[in-house]
Amino acid sequence: MELELQWDGNPNIILDIRTMFGVALPIQVKNIGFTGVFRLIFKPLVPEFPCFGAVSYSLRQKKKLDLTLKVIGGEISSFPGLSDAIKGTINDALEDSLTWPVRKVVPIVPGDYSELELKPVGILEVKLVQAKDLTNKDLIGKSDPYAVLYIRPLHDKMKKSKTINNDLNPIWNEHFEFVVEDTSTQHVTVKIYDDEGVQASELLGCAKVMLRDLEPGKVKEVWLKLVKDLELQRDTKYRGQVQLELLYCPIGVENEFTNPFSSQYTMTSLEKALKTESNGISNAAIERTTKKRDVIIRGVLSVTVISGEDLPAMDVMGKSDPYVVVSMKKNTSKNKTRVVNESLNPIWNQTFDFMVEDGLHDMLVLEVWDHDTFGKDYMGRCIMTLTRVLLEGEYEDSIPLDGAKSGKLKFNLKWTPQPVYRDS
Repeated sequence: MELELQWDGNPNIILDIRTMFGVALPIQVKNIGFTGVFRLIFKPLVPEFPCFGAVSYSLRQKKKLDLTLKVIGGEISSFPGLSDAIKGTINDALEDSLTWPVRKVVPIVPGDYSELELKPVGILEVKLVQAKDLTNKDLIGKSDPYAVLYIRPLHDKMKKSKTINNDLNPIWNEHFEFVVEDTSTQHVTVKIYDDEGVQASELLGCAKVMLRDLEPGKVKEVWLKLVKDLELQRDTKYRGQVQLELLYCPIGVENEFTNPFSSQYTMTSLEKALKTESNGISNAAIERTTKKRDVIIRGVLSVTVISGEDLPAMDVMGKSDPYVVVSMKKNTSKNKTRVVNESLNPIWNQTFDFMVEDGLHDMLVLEVWDHDTFGKDYMGRCIMTLTRVLLEGEYEDSIPLDGAKSGKLKFNLKWTPQPVYRDS
């Protein structure tokens, strides 16, 4: 049963707020107004009055929450950003403590109702790859972006990336893992902030992915447009995009995933998928150290740069002399194709091999340049993780050129695992 309820009250709640500088502020919360849809579940049914053993209640949808804050003995406006931070914290705490799938169980008939309590149903592995075209919030230089990811908005359940200084197109390539309780209603949220040092960070944009859109056991790559507010969908300003790779692994299939080295270590869901789904990755190609939790995947990546399509014209005559520089993010070595003169649709068909020491955390970079007699002009680039080639072993694809008005690169990637030898 779902009921829309409205509550208005004037309680006297005093919060003891401690700032990062050690200053304590007594904050009064007044004039709370709340509107939302509550879900009531009468379960289990029993053959005695009132015919159900317990009632579970949860907030199915939060529509509106208003409240007034006041610093006792002062004005809250004297502390910039404090009001928004407190309201955000209260809002997140309310959302996490009451919003479905979180529920409160009230026993009616004596009995064991532990099966009604919130339980994990799976693990979500998220790779925060990169962002592009972020808004610049700094007067001098560029924004210093970092990301916060979560499914449930509690501080101890949120994951924070490293900060990339002075960059509107940051590359993180970081892994995070989350517990999932309900794939039908939950979503993963990513918020990009500009790090302002001792001052409050400024939100650059946010996005979310519904977990019901993920296929269990399959990695999904998404580019998400950033918005100002996830609840108010009236924001049309372009704030950039963020790239994620997601893998949902339901509980109950983890028995199919075994650690080949030791039961004292746990593998992330992505590592498990790499171990079980890719026939090309053998036990010998995956090494786990005793000091690090990360799985190290070594192998040879063969990159075939096939062709370009509709590349931007860089010369006065409406042509370009393009070539491609191929490199790995964690490798100093670079290779480049030959120059194809006066062409916007060049064909190279050149293959380069890279010895990759950490396939799960490395990235492939393809940069396109226009060759000139007295120099070179940058045309654009493609950056990609190795997740797909690790899972599939080999694939061919064509992807748009970042940083260019037009153009695509067609390539083929092949992964050959390398054995790992250990001292006896």
